[in-house]
Amino acid sequence: MGTIRVGTSGWTYAEWRGTFYPPGLPRARELEHTAAHVATVELNASFHALQRPTSYASWARRTPPGFCFAVKGWREVTHDRRLVAVEGALADFFGSGLLALGDKLGPVLWQLPPSLRFDAGRLAEFCALLPRTTAAAAELAAARSGARVEPAADRPLRHALEVRNAGFARPELVHLLREQGIALVASDSPRLWPALADQTADFAYVRLHGATELYASGYDDAALDAWAERVRCWAAGTTPPRAPLLAPPDVPTPSGGRDVYVYFDNTRSVRAPYDAAALVQRLG
Repeated sequence: MGTIRVGTSGWTYAEWRGTFYPPGLPRARELEHTAAHVATVELNASFHALQRPTSYASWARRTPPGFCFAVKGWREVTHDRRLVAVEGALADFFGSGLLALGDKLGPVLWQLPPSLRFDAGRLAEFCALLPRTTAAAAELAAARSGARVEPAADRPLRHALEVRNAGFARPELVHLLREQGIALVASDSPRLWPALADQTADFAYVRLHGATELYASGYDDAALDAWAERVRCWAAGTTPPRAPLLAPPDVPTPSGGRDVYVYFDNTRSVRAPYDAAALVQRLG
């Protein structure tokens, strides 16, 4: 079995104060409170703007050993430049400080806008630009800024892609991502974006945006049971029954199964941390 990590998409939400966060908890301690209940979180701030190295170092320092952060890729790359001519933007992103997370750096998530249509050539060129180790990310950043950014240790760097246009639902996407070793995000939303389950890398990445209402509704027992079954199968390196696949399952199965990262994004109704806990309970 691979390692399973379940967490939330972000942690800074006014709706959580006085509910998930106890009354009177200082805002500066909200990350520590979240990290005591889940094993991972997605960093959303990195999508909206480049962050500082001191911020990444602080987040790493304030979380326990074994915790990890998925870092959401900068919107300049995905939404503004739409994957075209992004060498400089990628260098700026990787030079902004995320390597300061050290061994708490998990996958980098690239979320595409719904308006971006499938273009195999454009996507392949983008994937080829992505650094696959922290040392390669530091070299990319240095080429832009001239300043060397040294990671604490050279480690593999994982990437995941979430697509939101129905035109991506084709076998060609699966084959392209398998060639590049990039994970196709298994995304769940109320019939807004493609629900894809093909595994394309040595790890799985799951985003649960809300069962019936985007970013708000929770997952009932039946839904959580179903997701637990899928996660167990992916961690074991097998294919869940009834999974909606675009292409035949990847063969051979990765030895030792797949690591699985699951993030609940139904944050507006304070369901995310409680659904994460319920899924962890089912997974044992």
